[in-house]
Amino acid sequence: MLAPVPIPGLFVTGTDTDVGKTVVAGLIADWFRRRGARVAVLKPAATGCVRRREGLVSEDAEFLARCADARFPLDLICPQRYAEPLAPAVAAQRAKQPLDWPAIDRSVRLMSAGSDVMVVEGVGGVMVPMDATGHTVLDVARWLALPAVVVARPGLGTINHTLLTLNALRSAGVRVAGVVINRYRTDGASVAEETNLAAIERWGKTQVLATVPDTVLEHGFLPPDLIASVDAVDWAAFAHAGSP
Repeated sequence: MLAPVPIPGLFVTGTDTDVGKTVVAGLIADWFRRRGARVAVLKPAATGCVRRREGLVSEDAEFLARCADARFPLDLICPQRYAEPLAPAVAAQRAKQPLDWPAIDRSVRLMSAGSDVMVVEGVGGVMVPMDATGHTVLDVARWLALPAVVVARPGLGTINHTLLTLNALRSAGVRVAGVVINRYRTDGASVAEETNLAAIERWGKTQVLATVPDTVLEHGFLPPDLIASVDAVDWAAFAHAGSP
């Protein structure tokens, strides 16, 4: 349904909805931008969009565009938008507006042509249904053929969710760059939060690339401690790793 992304990039997914994929994707895009790269950001489909004079707008796409200093319009950055905060397949069915895969493919082609790297953010977890025929976010990751960054929660239950996500990605042939733990409490972390990182690395056979602190965004902009939490990671090396 989608051609592989022809430039280096990363696919940011998560263990569930509301784990902070958008923030992590924005941090990675900002990392590339600050190093002089021309960054394309892509949110293939978004739900829970807001209605404005120009139509439905994805606030996640707006945030990603700001982090990347994107030169592309929002309708390319997020070509498929739905108002109801539901899985894309369900939102599309209720809106009587089937997901337009060629529109997503067009965004990939047009933005790749003028960019050095592409950061793609998925929707919810990897098994979220995208269309009525049963395609999922996992299919999107497989088609785009970018290494995946898995965003996970720090607390109890995250080992199971993270290992399931890693297993699904690898079973589909998607290369895993690593895991980012989001909203980690630097002060007062529980025993589960303190031990989960090593457990994920051990049993997930992966590496925790970064722990992003539990910090509130400042008027939608990235605060310094969030930026510092990912700054030491060589995201370019992972983006150039390609698919298996």
